[in-house]
Amino acid sequence: MESFTPPAAGRTSAVENLLPEDLRDLRAALIVAHPGHELRVHGWLEAARPVVYVLTDGSGHSGQSRLDSTSSVLARTRAQPGKLYGRFTDVQVYAAILDKRVDFFVELAEEVAQSLLSDEVHYIVGDAAEGYNPTHDLCRAIIDTAAALVNKRRVNPILNYKFPVVDAGNSIAGEDAGEIHLQLGDASIARKLDAARSYKELRNDINGLISEMGVASFEVEELRPVGTAPSVEWKVEEPPFYERYGEKQVAEGHYDRVIRYREHLLPIGEALADYVQKS
Repeated sequence: MESFTPPAAGRTSAVENLLPEDLRDLRAALIVAHPGHELRVHGWLEAARPVVYVLTDGSGHSGQSRLDSTSSVLARTRAQPGKLYGRFTDVQVYAAILDKRVDFFVELAEEVAQSLLSDEVHYIVGDAAEGYNPTHDLCRAIIDTAAALVNKRRVNPILNYKFPVVDAGNSIAGEDAGEIHLQLGDASIARKLDAARSYKELRNDINGLISEMGVASFEVEELRPVGTAPSVEWKVEEPPFYERYGEKQVAEGHYDRVIRYREHLLPIGEALADYVQKS
């Protein structure tokens, strides 16, 4: 992996001052399931300039990678791609889930933990588990597992935050203890909107979100603290959205099998938690 250069000490611009004082000048990592998720925390991305891990290339069933568009976003925000950067296709990850290849995800979590240690990362920001997409939810499980492994191997604990990927509200309502709300200024919002509208693979989704929620949905970014133990069960409705959507995708011939929460994801979550206990 290329060396990661943390933000320079003593920065005073409006962008850097977006961060809470206790997070400034700390090494950060962004860990997401798909290219494009970084747009949800674009203001934070500008301020923290993290090393960025992306599990998949975002190709879905189309086979068209979104990674180049994310690379452009990172270049403009001076964030840096990590060693794990779009290595897998969505089809490969779905196959690993359906085949219950728990070792695949355990080894991935271990690799992420080792990278976080070698880069001396102080805090992580990553996808929340929302029951929308199984790779999103497993990304969160991998993050929590990697964080737990890091905390067993060094004195200074790594902080762990999640952000909503598909919950378009990004509302301050319902604030949790320790939750961080980043209120973007006009210039930051303009850059975020420009980055989103320039992301060609997601342009229709972005325009739809703006039409439905307005620009206000881009103004606040939430970083929600995560506990220190990896979660075995995700607090999602059953059946989660991805099961219902998966049934539709199978019916249309895009995939052969449906990913199920209890049949496929829970065994992986249990294996990850067990690995942490035994490490």
